[in-house]
Amino acid sequence: MKVILDIKDNKADFVMELLRSLSFVKAEPISPAKAQFYKEFKTSVKEVVMAKQGKIKLKTAEELLNEL
Repeated sequence: MKVILDIKDNKADFVMELLRSLSFVKAEPISPAKAQFYKEFKTSVKEVVMAKQGKIKLKTAEELLNEL
């Protein structure tokens, strides 16, 4: 299982050291840009699932192009 944690900067070193001390955990930091990408991607996937369930209506390609 993969988990993304949001840790305060002043506690990051401690938490990373703790995680790395566990033999069954592989911990590696990611950049803020990559974390933001994952967050946005997860939101997009949720929107697609909701659209398939008929809970929301997504914009058409034409509507997206008109916004440009």
